Amino acid sequence: MTPEELVEIEAIQQLKARYFRLMDTKQWEAWRELFSEDCTLRVELGDGSPDHEVRGRDAIAKSTSEVLRGATTVHHGHMPEIELTGPRSARGIWAMFDFVAWGESPRDLKGYGHYHETYEKGADGRWRIASLHLTRLRVDPRGRW
Repeated sequence: MTPEELVEIEAIQQLKARYFRLMDTKQWEAWRELFSEDCTLRVELGDGSPDHEVRGRDAIAKSTSEVLRGATTVHHGHMPEIELTGPRSARGIWAMFDFVAWGESPRDLKGYGHYHETYEKGADGRWRIASLHLTRLRVDPRGRW
C-alpha cells in the first residue's frame, strides 16, 4: 500500500470517528455533513422487524435525531476493513457495539454487529459516507418494547 493510500484510509477512519462522536453528542447539523447528499441508510434492527431505510442526508439526520431524541447513546466501531475502490471511492466494514437508553424509561438495548459502508470523496476533498448498512448479529433489549 502506498503512503498516499494510507492517508486516504486514515481520512476515512477519522470520518467514522466523527460519525460516532457527533451522534452520541447529538450534534446533528455537523453529523449530517458527514453524508453525501444522496446517501442511503439501512438498519437491520435484529429483532425480526422490517429493516429501516432512509434516503438523503437531510432525511437521515432528521430520522436519526428523532429516534434518538432523549436517549443516551454510546457507539463504538472497531477493526475497520477499508478498501479504496477508486481515486474518489472506497468501501468499508466496521465491527460495532451500541448502547441506547431512552431517558427515564426502563427501556434500553445493547447491539452487536457490523457497519457496511461506501464512501465518496467530494470536490472539496472530503470523504463522506455514501451508503451505510447496519447489520446487527445480536440485540440485548431490556425493559418493555
